[in-house]
This record gives sequence, C-alpha cells and structure tokens, in this order.
Amino acid sequence: MAFSVLNCSSSILLRAYFVQEIWVLLQNYLSISRISSFMNEFTGLELSPKKIEYLKYIQEQKSTVKTTDISSQFKVDPSTITKTISELSSTGLIQHVPYRGISLTEQGRTYAEFLIRRHRILSLVLTRYGLSADEACVAVSKFEGYVPREVVDKMCTSLGHPTMGGCGKIQHDKSCCPVCD
Repeated sequence: MAFSVLNCSSSILLRAYFVQEIWVLLQNYLSISRISSFMNEFTGLELSPKKIEYLKYIQEQKSTVKTTDISSQFKVDPSTITKTISELSSTGLIQHVPYRGISLTEQGRTYAEFLIRRHRILSLVLTRYGLSADEACVAVSKFEGYVPREVVDKMCTSLGHPTMGGCGKIQHDKSCCPVCD
C-alpha cells in the first residue's frame, strides 16, 4: 500500500513537472514567434518601455554588458534585471551568457538602432517646440514606446532626414530613407 501511494505521488509530481515544462516551452515559442514575425516588419510597439531602455543602453555600450552594469545604470535590483534579461533573451534580441554578459543579436542590433533613431527624432521635434535637449530627452522617454515606426519614418521625412538630434547622431535605415547612410 505504501508503494502505491508513493507511486501515485510520484506520478502526480511528474505530471506537474511536465505541465510546467510544456507551459514554459509554449511561452518561449509564443515570444519567439511574435518577435520573429515582427523583425521583418516591426512596428516599434512590441516591447515595454523598460525593455526599450535596456536595449538602447546595451546598443550604446558597443560591447558585452554585465547584468550589474544595467542594474547600476537604471538603479534597479539585479534580480529584476535578470528576469527582464531572461525574457528578452527568449525573444532572440539578445544573447545572455550567465556570468559573462549580455550582447545584442543581429536582430537586436537592428531593433535597438531603430529605438535610438526614434528617440532622437522625437526629441528633435520637441526641441523645435522650445524644449531644451535635456528636457526633450526626458519627455520623449515617457512616451516613445507608443510611437509606431511608420509615424517616425513620416516625421523623419518631413524633417528632411536630419543627421543630428538633441541626443546625438541620427542613423537612418532603409525603411525611411533608402538613399541615406
């Protein structure tokens, strides 16, 4: 009798384990397929504001970044950063090697370049309405994640494809300016 109770308990634990594993795989698949599908035609609305900030930061560092670097930069607990990095890693935008660092994949680099371009174009628009470069940069950080790529491309075109914004050089991409760069 004790053997059948133990066997039953083990069976329930084993099923629970498999259900949990399948759930994780499904979540990862959905994240990856969502990111993979937008990489050809991303809108810029796919990620949360924090993830946007982290990707821009990693891109601007131009090298492998440690979790503690991101934690210090954004004044966030390292465990929170680790969770967010894990989520970003499942999208295919970054590569994370524990205890080594975080780097952008080619898709991540393309996306981060757009995020930086969007930020700089939006802040340039705000400086033309009287905000200082610093004020514009702070203001844009609060709403940039809600401005789609097509709007950024139209703003860029209407501004004459500027090369400098209040926050730095504006790097154009072929979706907006096929003859730029």
